[in-house]
Amino acid sequence: MKLYGIPTCDSVRKARKFFKENEIDLEFIDFKKTSVDCKKVDEWLEQVDMNLLFNSRGTKYRILKLKELNLDASGKREWLCRENMLFKRPIVEYESQVVVGFDEEKYEKIFIK
Repeated sequence: MKLYGIPTCDSVRKARKFFKENEIDLEFIDFKKTSVDCKKVDEWLEQVDMNLLFNSRGTKYRILKLKELNLDASGKREWLCRENMLFKRPIVEYESQVVVGFDEEKYEKIFIK
């Protein structure tokens, strides 16, 4: 299991705490230290809608003034390939699933067996 995010993100902290409390081992990938390439973005987009994966409410989105560009799905994909801080966080790869965001009820259903 892999968890992608940044250590200072509240949702990522909650997810990491959830996994620790439930004694679930995972590998943490810090977007600030390890960038995700287009191949990984495309893998995720096979399972997750662009609007779920692309964070249009975050600081980086506002700093880059991406709203003004009125991006379509292709444009959003290009930005995700270039700028990992535009992903909604956390992103969890588990078995063959991709789970975006933190929702404790959803996590309990998926990760606790």
